[in-house]
Amino acid sequence: MKFPILFFLALLPFAALAQQVPKARPNQLKRPASVATAPPLSLQQAIAEALQHNYGILLARQDEQIAQNNVTRGNAGQLPSLTGNFTRTFNNNNINQRFGEADPRIVNGATSNALNANVTLGWTIFDGFGMFIAYDRLKTLRQQQQQITRANVEETVEAVTNAYYDVVRQAGKITSLEEALKIGQARIDLTQAQVDVGVSAKVEVLTARVDYNADRSLFLQQQQALAAAKITLNNLLGRTPKVDFEPSDSLVVTRDLREDAVTEGIKTRNPRLAQARLGTEVATYDRRLVRASRFPQIGLVSGYGLTRNINNAAFAGTVLTSSTNQVQGLNYGITASVPIFDGFNLRRQEQNARVVEEQSKLSLAQTALQLDADASTAFAQYQNFLQLLELEETNIQLARQNVDIALERYRLGLLTPLALREAQRNQLDAETRLLDIRYSAKQAETQLRRLSGDLVQAGS
Repeated sequence: MKFPILFFLALLPFAALAQQVPKARPNQLKRPASVATAPPLSLQQAIAEALQHNYGILLARQDEQIAQNNVTRGNAGQLPSLTGNFTRTFNNNNINQRFGEADPRIVNGATSNALNANVTLGWTIFDGFGMFIAYDRLKTLRQQQQQITRANVEETVEAVTNAYYDVVRQAGKITSLEEALKIGQARIDLTQAQVDVGVSAKVEVLTARVDYNADRSLFLQQQQALAAAKITLNNLLGRTPKVDFEPSDSLVVTRDLREDAVTEGIKTRNPRLAQARLGTEVATYDRRLVRASRFPQIGLVSGYGLTRNINNAAFAGTVLTSSTNQVQGLNYGITASVPIFDGFNLRRQEQNARVVEEQSKLSLAQTALQLDADASTAFAQYQNFLQLLELEETNIQLARQNVDIALERYRLGLLTPLALREAQRNQLDAETRLLDIRYSAKQAETQLRRLSGDLVQAGS
């Protein structure tokens, strides 16, 4: 009868500990005060701020405005040019004239003045249709710059999306470490209680505190990682790095993307591919402009001018007098020029233009091939991450259940501290893997949406 009684007495301390609910020490789990008061920020708000303040997008829009301003018929050479000129001069001269053996005719301080004013008009009416080619080229350059702007917008939105969800990921790791610290503190409290009742050695408390401090170190490092992720996002949003916020959107992965839809989107909506297509059109216009230089150029010229000269020291025979000469009137005519020989420069320019045109076609093919390769790689990663995500979502449930059971068994004295620590580390590793894989899957999804041209809707 002594053995059952002794066994019952040995279990009394653990039964008492099982009734206690250990709590983490508030001063050891305190997060920065700014986090608690930080305003929420959704992904939609982040993207809206980036569209308004991101410097890359702002610069691209300025380039687009320049391309828009350049699309004028005057810039293409289709409109006439009108120029006004005005000249007014004054002279003060000393005159010394001698005719044969006669006495010299000398005038000191002779004054004169001249006025010349005219308006000239020039208008090219034929240049081998170069002016019309130039106008179409300017419109194509505008469309190309629009596609460049759109590509910059989509790439910036992709970067903002990835940076935003990186903040969500790092914040999730903070939460996981907080849970690990709570478990670690519970382990310290339970072990200390066991030492107090004399059923455990002090070394177990010291070991528990060492493990707790190791988790605390990871927690502090993770806070720095979260701060760095927020700085990166703030930089993309065009605001100061110290602006604090709390992400309000969770990390959710879309699981129904289809590869054929992505491939079709690349062909029809991808701005980089559209930019390359327009580049081939620009190269074709450049070649046609060089060819247009071989044709005659015909233009109209006209003008109205006034010329007046006043000479206050003019000789009429031997008599010193003043004279005024004034001419005014309209002039008009036609001009024509034909290139005959320029050292074969036109032929050289046309050959180079053909080479550039061929290069643009090769660049288009290369861009299409690269986009297809990027889409295939991203879709393969996307599918792989989805499979890993399903596995880790199942695994995290098992890890959490394992920790709950291990902690309860440890309260009852049926589990060693090493086994509890192992279960705790397994849960933390599983949660970290889940966050990383979910983030990687979201990155692949975002890249696929950007490649297919669906990341930013037209007009948004």
